[in-house]
Amino acid sequence: MILDTLTRFTEDMGIFSLDYKSAIMIGVSLLFLFLAIRKGFEPLLLVPIAFGMLLSNLPLTGIFEAHPEPGTELADMGLLTIFYLLKPILPSLIFLGVGAMTDFGPLIANPKSLILGAAAQFGIFFAFFAAIALGFDAQGAASIGIIGGADGPTAIYTCQKLAPQLLGAVAVAAYSYMALVPVIQPPIMKLLTTKKERVIKMEQLRVVSQREKILFPIAVTIIVVLLLPAAAPLIGLLMLGNLFKECGRTARLSDASANAMNNIVVIMLGLAVGASAQGPTFLVMDTIKIVILGVLAFAFGTAGGVVIAKLMNALTGGKLNPLIGSAGVSAVPMAARVSQNVGKEYNRTNFLLMHAMGPNVAGVIGSAVAASVMLSMFGGY
Repeated sequence: MILDTLTRFTEDMGIFSLDYKSAIMIGVSLLFLFLAIRKGFEPLLLVPIAFGMLLSNLPLTGIFEAHPEPGTELADMGLLTIFYLLKPILPSLIFLGVGAMTDFGPLIANPKSLILGAAAQFGIFFAFFAAIALGFDAQGAASIGIIGGADGPTAIYTCQKLAPQLLGAVAVAAYSYMALVPVIQPPIMKLLTTKKERVIKMEQLRVVSQREKILFPIAVTIIVVLLLPAAAPLIGLLMLGNLFKECGRTARLSDASANAMNNIVVIMLGLAVGASAQGPTFLVMDTIKIVILGVLAFAFGTAGGVVIAKLMNALTGGKLNPLIGSAGVSAVPMAARVSQNVGKEYNRTNFLLMHAMGPNVAGVIGSAVAASVMLSMFGGY
């Protein structure tokens, strides 16, 4: 009897059920944790993603199953499975929190920033056509392309509607590249700009009135949603969160959206995204293609913003620092901080952060609009 008990105990050990693909993903999760904790690469994103990846690849835990059997009781599902099933609403809730934390003042003060936010979406469409060339259908290619916006919630929202079978790879790629913005962007920015351009000082932005800040989210919601109804869940909650912040009457709602609720949603979504990267289903050829296309999309998006910023600099007689063009991707405020840091590297008296925030918040709107275009065109709405 004792021998049988020991045999069953041994068989229940996860170590004897660990396959090589899961072992590889455990190694990847440990690398992500190292980058987040030791190197400081966006730990608020990378730590929950990496730990979710670690948990779901440890065998026999039952903590995550991407496709539970129909009729399975909630109490019988793994914890991360429950988080994963909430993915239809979590991206919009994150947009609510982002809106409550975002100051659209730099964009209102310099509307030309919208051009840079739009230019940085070039990577989305580049990756879309590249994915088509690699054999993905239009829905899958659209989902992959959105990675180029450097906007994890938008990528998840789009992919779950158009190509749910690719969600794990797309979500992990999108969030990983968001976290690695400080690594990926600077070499591209330096390659495409001259030292003379990097040291350009920009004039101080005008002061934006409170009335403008209140009217902006209302006007954007009406205009964008009338043109693209599919944008309502993302743009609508982004602008509602911003209205909470700016109207002066809903401080408690703004605080809850930006802090407690947003932090809870980030934890849940991060764990669910990481958990979806299970070795046996994740380490396939399509995933490798998606990871490569994702980094190309992000690189081309960054390059598109910088190149258009260079053109605008030429048209304004050298008054616009092209480094702020890279902030047109919607990783807020990470991309704006990168513009600031690279600029300060070449001129310690240069302060580009607020100038870069204009394209950065324009990129949030731009990626949501690009996703809505894809949804409208390819039947996800």
